[in-house]
Amino acid sequence: MNPVLGGLVVVGGLLGMIVGSFLNVVAYRVPVGVSLLRESRCPHCDAPVRPWQNIPVVSWLALRGTCASCGTGISVRYPIVEALTGVAFAGVTWWVLIVASMGSAPLRDGSSARTDQWSLAVLISAYLYFAAISIVLTLLDLDTHRLPNAIVLPSYLVGGILLTLASLLSGDWAALVRGGVGMVALYTFYFIVRLIRPGGMGGGDVKLSGVVGLYLGYLGWAALVVGAFAAFLWGGIFGIALIALRQAGRKTAIPFGPWILAGAWTGILMGETIARWYTGLFFTV
Repeated sequence: MNPVLGGLVVVGGLLGMIVGSFLNVVAYRVPVGVSLLRESRCPHCDAPVRPWQNIPVVSWLALRGTCASCGTGISVRYPIVEALTGVAFAGVTWWVLIVASMGSAPLRDGSSARTDQWSLAVLISAYLYFAAISIVLTLLDLDTHRLPNAIVLPSYLVGGILLTLASLLSGDWAALVRGGVGMVALYTFYFIVRLIRPGGMGGGDVKLSGVVGLYLGYLGWAALVVGAFAAFLWGGIFGIALIALRQAGRKTAIPFGPWILAGAWTGILMGETIARWYTGLFFTV
């Protein structure tokens, strides 16, 4: 791997671990209405968390998963989320630099225009943001069966600004148009599904679908179609598995947000590959 590329991937991973620590805070505080600006404190003894006790993953291991003040156990979910976010950020950074930028690769020979480098930087930022909200919304939906407006609705603005800036710098306005079409199309589809089956899908799922459509459509039609279909595939498989294991019944409410996001990342990472494979089954020469 190119040393510069490898360094950026490592930086992305370290940034992800830091962001993951913040996502843990968001997942804990948003449902109970605690300000995100409040200093970190142990929920059991209310002792403040010192900076050295708040180093992602490392502090949890050093403290052996307990509070330094009262010794109460700290959930293993905290370092898992931090590590997972680090891996996700490193993967997204690598994916944008290698896959999404195939052909321009400003880091390969140093000859690409500065504008292309800035465009890639903005594109990385856009999909890192989407990775972050994917993780925290999954946690929140699993915990509370809710997708808070405080996270979902601002994502339209943040995603729209970042992807618009990426198109401005790269000159690829077609991608932005596709993103807009994808946003409207997926939102409309989910809205209609909810009208037909009000109990089968929540309003948060409908709102989230527009954000997903924006990010999928920006990459291409294949990513959009595969990502939209994959959400129902993963959700269906999960539901069938729960029923088979007698952990749920046919009328059990199952959070769908995580599967919308799992489908989105399936479309983002493998949409083109899956689309080529599928069309090849019918149009082989």
